[in-house]
Parts: sequence; C-alpha cells; structure tokens
Amino acid sequence: MMSPRKRGLTEEAAGASIDQACRMLRLPSIRQQFGDLADAAARDQMSYRAFLAELLMTECDDRARRRSERRIKAAAFPREKSLRAFDFDANPNVDPATVNTLATCEWVKKSEPLCLIGDSGTGKSHLLIALGTEAALHGFRVRYVLATKLVNELVEAADEKQLSKTIARYGRVDLLCIDELGYMELDRRGAELLFQVLTEREEKNSVAIASNESFSGWTKTFTDPRLCAAIVDRLTLNGAIIETGTDSYRLAHTKAQGEQNKAS
Repeated sequence: MMSPRKRGLTEEAAGASIDQACRMLRLPSIRQQFGDLADAAARDQMSYRAFLAELLMTECDDRARRRSERRIKAAAFPREKSLRAFDFDANPNVDPATVNTLATCEWVKKSEPLCLIGDSGTGKSHLLIALGTEAALHGFRVRYVLATKLVNELVEAADEKQLSKTIARYGRVDLLCIDELGYMELDRRGAELLFQVLTEREEKNSVAIASNESFSGWTKTFTDPRLCAAIVDRLTLNGAIIETGTDSYRLAHTKAQGEQNKAS
C-alpha cells in the first residue's frame, strides 16, 4: 500500500524530490529546466495544466532533438553541410525550388532515387550531405558512404562469407547516400556486388548518388554495358536528376578570395 504524500514541502525539499523523481523516471530535460520553467510559470500565472503541458513538451522536444542527433551521427557524414549554406547564386544550374521540394523528403518516403551529376566543385557532395541530413531530421535512417569504400566492404564481406548480412544492413536504412560514384573504375565483381545492394533497395528504400560522370560516361566505371544499363535503370526509375554543371564554383570562390586578399 502506497504511503500518502506529504503536503507543505519546503522549496528545497520539493526541488530535491523533483530531482529524484526525474532521475527515476529518466526525464533529464525536465530535471535540468524545471526551476526556470517553474519561475516562468509563476510570472505568467500559468494554470497547473498549462505548466504540466510545458514541462512535458520540453521533454518531448529534447528527446526528438537527441534522436535526430543520433540519426545524423549514425549516418556517418564526413562533414556538416546544410541547404542554408548552399550558394544557389554561385551555381545557377541548381534550381532552388527543386531542392526545396526534395528537402520535404517525400521522395524518401516514396522510396525514390536521386542522382546528382556534375563536375568536381559544383556542389554535388554538399547537396547529397545536406539532403541526407534533412532526411535524418525528418526521422529517416540514413547512411552515407563513398562508392569505393562500399564496394571494398562488399568484397571483403563476400570473402568472409558475410555478404548477405552486409547487404541486408545497407538494405535496412531508409536512405543510402553513395558519394563519388564514377571516380574510379570498378572491376566486374565489385560492380556486381554494388548492383546487388541497389537491387536489394529497389522500390523499397531510397538511394541518392553523386557522380562526376554523366550517365553516358558510366561505362568507364561499369565496364559491362548490360550491367551499367541495369544500374542506371535502378538509379533513375521514378527518380529526380539534378545536374550541377561543369563550372567549379568552389574554384571560383577560392580565386575570388585570393584576388580580394591581394587587393586588401
């Protein structure tokens, strides 16, 4: 039988009880912010219900933030990139409206692919990471990987008879971001293993790739024409294609900074 609660606690005793209860119930945000929220509630003459709602929403918001942080960390992005930091004026080839539509992540929800095609320095990786980050913030499981790293991992897994497990692991994430596809030629075995990953994800989970080669040049990476055609088909079916162009705005920005430094 539960003992009755004591009324008329001192402020100090009440604070200690709240701290202990929050630890037991694992409510770290309420434990840390209760004092400030209680003072604000007293100033604003909030009702008990409104104050309770404020406490609970504070905990819920912080838990959502921590979940997003964990998803972003699990994605293994090499660096932070955001859509706000992308310079659309410097690269007129990229349509802001198209990118903003992609930022809603409906394409991830529908398991559609995305291809970012363009030369080095045109913002492919920036957009890939930024859109992957948006997907993580929207609650999707995301994984970023370089194409060569993925293929090497698949080859090692096949040698160690762990291929099915590795393909299943890459198949489970909602969005797989493959960067630098087309920078290096893949042998037939590596290309076939990559094809297995794409087949595992086809119409079930989204794939986003960034490549410095147009589709017509992918035969340099995938030397088997039929396999190349099959991979292109899986990466473009019902998907979005953004061509970032050939002019490196990163190089142009560096040159402009150099000229500015000389002038100053």
